[in-house]
Amino acid sequence: MYEQHWQFKEKPFQNTPDPRYLYLSAQHEDAIMKLSYCVTQGLGCGMLMGVFGCGKTLLGKALLNDLGKDKVRSAFVSSPSYSEPAELLRAIVRGLSPQPLPDKKSDLLADSLLEKLNAILVDNARDGKENIVIIDETHTIEDAKLFEQLRMILNFQMENKFLLTLLLFGQPELKEKVENNKPLDQRVAIRCSLGPLSEEDVDKYISHRLKVAGRPESGNPVFNKDALKAVFQYSGGIPRRINTLCDFALMSGFAQKAETVDAALVSSVIKDFNLS
Repeated sequence: MYEQHWQFKEKPFQNTPDPRYLYLSAQHEDAIMKLSYCVTQGLGCGMLMGVFGCGKTLLGKALLNDLGKDKVRSAFVSSPSYSEPAELLRAIVRGLSPQPLPDKKSDLLADSLLEKLNAILVDNARDGKENIVIIDETHTIEDAKLFEQLRMILNFQMENKFLLTLLLFGQPELKEKVENNKPLDQRVAIRCSLGPLSEEDVDKYISHRLKVAGRPESGNPVFNKDALKAVFQYSGGIPRRINTLCDFALMSGFAQKAETVDAALVSSVIKDFNLS
């Protein structure tokens, strides 16, 4: 809608996990490095925690890209609000299997799925593929049986090496939930976290997304310094809030035929769209 006005090739502030838009602040680089190490060194289990909207899902997608799609088989399980361990297992098996799974009643049984998962893990490993399971929004799991099921899949090993890497992503309350399953907690080899961006990083984050979207570097800035400060103050450094505010500001700026987004425009958007 506003792309031509601002000289973009695409919208820069979509709240979708597109790895091209990942801005590597120091904390994001640290998390990527640690999680990559967890995978490549076969450490078994890693955990990434952060508040809602800080970029955990996007970082997970970028991690898989960095590892190379030709080198990994991955299951990315989002919002795992399953009622039974077999449902969670089935989602994992579907992600890791190179072939579509038949819909058989026997496949709904946890024991059958565990056998199938073990066979898939072994086949993938023999093909030189890393098996990676990312459970996004793990903190939403309420049933302790599901955490126990996650612990059990870490028992799959070959030649004293883990056949898969399990990465648990979630909000800070995930820490306590994992600690409630002591055997699982003891398997977590890597722990990292994401927090809000600093004011300097917010400026760089916005600049990065504008560049990826195709904005020429010459000419008037899209957001002036006062606007950037206002975005930081409103968002608290949370990327999802930054994206929402900047998207609405660009739309309003387009409607007003503005050449630059200033602090007054940002303030009016916060008020008009009830973002406060």
